Amino acid sequence: MPAATKASVRKGILAGGNWIIDQVKMIDVYPQREQLANITGTAITGTGGSPYNLLVNFAKLGADIPLAAAGLVGNDAFGNLILDDCVRHKIDTKNLKVTPDAPTSYTDVMTVTKGGNRTFFHNRGANALWDGSDLDFKKTKARFFHLGYLLLLNELDSPDKKHGTKAAKLLAAAQAAGLRTSIDAVSEDSDRFARVVTPALQYTDYCILNEVEAGKTTGFKIRQDDDNLDIVALRHAAGALLQMGVGELVVIHFPEGGFARTRKGEDVLQSSLRIPARDIVGAAGAGDAFCTGMLLGLHEEWDLAKCLETAVCAAAACLSDPSCTGGMKSLRSVQALAKKYKYKSRLEPEF
Repeated sequence: MPAATKASVRKGILAGGNWIIDQVKMIDVYPQREQLANITGTAITGTGGSPYNLLVNFAKLGADIPLAAAGLVGNDAFGNLILDDCVRHKIDTKNLKVTPDAPTSYTDVMTVTKGGNRTFFHNRGANALWDGSDLDFKKTKARFFHLGYLLLLNELDSPDKKHGTKAAKLLAAAQAAGLRTSIDAVSEDSDRFARVVTPALQYTDYCILNEVEAGKTTGFKIRQDDDNLDIVALRHAAGALLQMGVGELVVIHFPEGGFARTRKGEDVLQSSLRIPARDIVGAAGAGDAFCTGMLLGLHEEWDLAKCLETAVCAAAACLSDPSCTGGMKSLRSVQALAKKYKYKSRLEPEF
């Protein structure tokens, strides 16, 4: 059967990478060193990690496509919580394995009550051991394979002689089996982006990063010292990511909106919704929510403008809850947020 015909019968998302339990704590202020902050209310246990957030978001949006998980959790209460949650959301877990060698990954998320800014304290746990070698892409009918987060997966971030990294090798295997690939990375203050992210780009069809990650990968300073976006640098970074090997599409998202550039040269810039501060509970998971909206549109073959509009609306829905996926609603409800809040007239600061 020709490759194009194989691709046409594929449907759904296989998402692999970080499986994390977030413990979200609302605080009155982020403290200086050796100072105190007050935790307000009860800690919230929620989803964390790129594949976990994406797949639960897809389920909550009501996406009528197969959803499948890949990765590693520990043989513990958090691991059982993740597996049970996947079953509840009808997410296939045959490739989400359990290991006795490490605990399930978790993150303490400290979210400032006013504005929703958050800080993460993370235990990599079982995610550090997963290398994806147990995945057989020939046995999946998924159309997309999403991998995230690069820079937070010890084994997959490690070198591979032929492909550069083990993550790049895994993405290459997915492409060879006829899947479209997408990636996301974690924001960190390091010089590892060129070494870890760059090798994956030539095996990536859809690269979805925030402005910090895109800037560190390409060397462009997108977020300036005055905290404003440099739109020229943004466009240059998107172009550079395509030159570095991304096959079809680069999407860069930021609190002010999102920008997409295709290999064919189409550019779309979309501002975020004008949400008042009183309606923002937490920003944790907003990037993954944006990614979910974008990937849903790409899977359904919507035009690029509709994909981006849905993505910023999904991110806006996420802001209504302190957890990563608690704010997600049906697709109709999410898209209706554009009418409720209206898009910003330009790329204004979020807060």
